[in-house]
Amino acid sequence: MNETATAPTAPLRARAEIDLAALRANVRALRARASGAAVMAVVKSDAYGHGAVPCARAAVEAGARWLGTATPEEALALRKAGLPGRIMCWLWTPGGPWREAIEADLDVSVGGMWALRELVAAAREAGLPARVQLKADTGLGRGGCQPGEDWAELVAEALRAQSEGLLRVTGLWSHFACADEPGHPSIAAQLTRFREMLAYAEGQGVRPEVRHIANSPATLTLPESHFDLVRTGIAVYGISPSPELGAPADFGLRPVMTLSASIALVKHVPGGHGVSYGHHYITPGATTLGLVPVGYADGIPRHASGAGPVLVDGKWRTVAGRIAMDQFVVDLGGDEPATGTQAVLFGPGDRGEPTAEDWAQASGTIAYEIVTRIGTRVPRVYVNEEQAG
Repeated sequence: MNETATAPTAPLRARAEIDLAALRANVRALRARASGAAVMAVVKSDAYGHGAVPCARAAVEAGARWLGTATPEEALALRKAGLPGRIMCWLWTPGGPWREAIEADLDVSVGGMWALRELVAAAREAGLPARVQLKADTGLGRGGCQPGEDWAELVAEALRAQSEGLLRVTGLWSHFACADEPGHPSIAAQLTRFREMLAYAEGQGVRPEVRHIANSPATLTLPESHFDLVRTGIAVYGISPSPELGAPADFGLRPVMTLSASIALVKHVPGGHGVSYGHHYITPGATTLGLVPVGYADGIPRHASGAGPVLVDGKWRTVAGRIAMDQFVVDLGGDEPATGTQAVLFGPGDRGEPTAEDWAQASGTIAYEIVTRIGTRVPRVYVNEEQAG
């Protein structure tokens, strides 16, 4: 788990400040956008790098009625931390902790017969009914049950187990492939297929509490996909699921994480001086260099070498040369900030700093990856932990 703090007692090498007031506001904005559906706050992968337990608590405080994780271990950790209410997990492998999930009152996803059989066996052993959500593959081609005979078999076996008191089918769900590309033909095709698979299951006697297919981009742009529940992941953390859809502010969202580091060294160098491994950057003239003590071991993408933006003393600087495991350099152009000066790698962007999307563009990836990959050496420092009265 990541180290956490409410306030640093001394300057930190690096810190990821997590604004829980922003997270709560994001959840409220998502609830308003999907007013006819409940909101699930997805806190998988340590809440996309923000810290699962504090973020889950803040999301519930703001009205998220469900929490979602990928792995059962993530969901069990939330229960162990005292998180109440509905928690769903969906990424299972054979031999997974089915009984523990049943005893922790989790909703578990089943997308194939092997999983249903293991779940039923665990329910018999536990002497408790499992809560199961059947996942339909409507076109993503990843997890979930194929339509047709496979879906019919899964539904029939689930209903048989339900009649024996071994489980309750609490949900039917699926996942979009291209919801971040409005107008993509697969969106309408998947919605049609989902409705067909819902109709079949319900026609056989399934009475789900929730039906859901909408992820963050669908929550923001496809009201017809909201059904009973929307699963909001990256949007909870104030990041747009696709820059083509709009910036966070366009959806009433604010980025939650601000990543910064303390400048460790400022020094004068002459022109023609090589910087970092491979000398991919050579100083064009006499200048000052600043050493930023974070690197790819902290989750700073090496692919952003020579391109990643950093705010130092109110000015944008760019990574000079290669990002190393523990550090990188910026050319300060002759400026001489004091050692210990804060270098802001990314944040909300409204105070002049770069954003996670800027780093995504610099490294040829998506903003999801930028925040999720920030490593455990970087303490998470939580601000606005208490909800305003």
